[in-house]
Amino acid sequence: MSGARIAGISATSPVLGLDVEVGDVIVAINGREPTDIIEYQQFVDGARVELLLQREGRPLAHKVVIEKEEGQSLGLSIDSAVFDRIRTCDNHCSFCFIYQLPKGMRRSLYVKDDDFRLSFLYGNYTTLTRFTEFDLERVIDERLSPLYVSVHTTNPELRAEMLRNPRGATSLRWLRALLDANIAVHAQVVVCPGVNDGDELARTLTDLVSDYPTLESVAVVPVGVSAFNAEESMRPHTAAEALDVVNLVTGLQDFCREVLGRTFLYASDEFYLVAGASVPPISAYDSLDEAENGVGMVSSFLQSFTERTAMTSLGSGFFQSVDGAPAWGYRAQRAEPGHASDTTSIALLTGAYAGPILRATLDDNGFEDVGVVVVENRFFGGNIKVAGLLTGSDINEALRHIDEDVTILLPDVCLNEGRFLDGLTLDDLHRSVVVVPTTGVALREILEQSRTKVNV
Repeated sequence: MSGARIAGISATSPVLGLDVEVGDVIVAINGREPTDIIEYQQFVDGARVELLLQREGRPLAHKVVIEKEEGQSLGLSIDSAVFDRIRTCDNHCSFCFIYQLPKGMRRSLYVKDDDFRLSFLYGNYTTLTRFTEFDLERVIDERLSPLYVSVHTTNPELRAEMLRNPRGATSLRWLRALLDANIAVHAQVVVCPGVNDGDELARTLTDLVSDYPTLESVAVVPVGVSAFNAEESMRPHTAAEALDVVNLVTGLQDFCREVLGRTFLYASDEFYLVAGASVPPISAYDSLDEAENGVGMVSSFLQSFTERTAMTSLGSGFFQSVDGAPAWGYRAQRAEPGHASDTTSIALLTGAYAGPILRATLDDNGFEDVGVVVVENRFFGGNIKVAGLLTGSDINEALRHIDEDVTILLPDVCLNEGRFLDGLTLDDLHRSVVVVPTTGVALREILEQSRTKVNV
């Protein structure tokens, strides 16, 4: 980590006119060294803020005192969320997708974190195997809620085996401690065929209902298996296995609604798609807090498209209020949205899972003339079929087979700061495309605008 380095200064920042520049590193705030963006926000919240800054080319740090309204934003953006060091994951899960990445990708993609601070800020899942008493005290004292926890199984021996870490057998004690302290927690279970499915999955879900009923939600998601997987025990779900998971979760949902008064458990959209079953309507979800995990994403998109409404906000809401927090991962800047040209022919690029859903949605809403092009994910292979993991190289291959006079719409979810996972950028594509925000209402608006232009 680079420390609390200033990446930007807003036009209304109270530091304007003072000796503060982009690139300065904040060494201390009011005499205290912040270790992360959470502490940074707490330290700069007062009416008088003293910054100790280190600037490249200056041998000594210098102090700057800012007088402002209490609670007023300092107007600085910081280039990292953690200033000391990201707590990396020391598990060696057989199903970890990072182990299934090809060589030669961006270095940041290979970082495994198990940091409760990133769980709080960005909705990253933590196994709690590196959680400590000190961490618990901080979470409780600062009310760092919600957190996101990977459970996978409540069988201690199996959990240690799956995580390949003996602490996996005992680390769920921290989950109990967090819930006892009224910290909101969302949980996930990554289901691996032949490992923690079947009776083991039934045991895990019933344990969560009976022993951890104050969890906010539990997402049941399938293991992702790329062509680079080296674990013989890891394989994709069959349609029958996926349907078994859907039926198990659906049956327990009825029990949860009756006993807990809420749905509690959810199978991810991918399970329904693999099983060939219809995804639940938006009314089946108490919330969409785990939409980034593929729970309710399809229903939210369909509602947004058909009713012309904004999609329900996703993930940890606290991120929005953290002054200076950099946008990482799912919340990072995707790419500037484009505008469709005056054309009578439009095609949407998407992944294999979304293709049939988009085709049916467009047909049902009078957009039969809009094409849907499914991009095969050759880069990752395996069962990786979501639009968010499309790469520039695979998109380039699909573009070769589309007529030049067709306007191509590309969902921004496959971009991160204008770059695909394989490192290519929009400029590296064989032809220009129109980037569209990955919401139903945004897609509908650009389709209707294009149609209006042509008609005029």
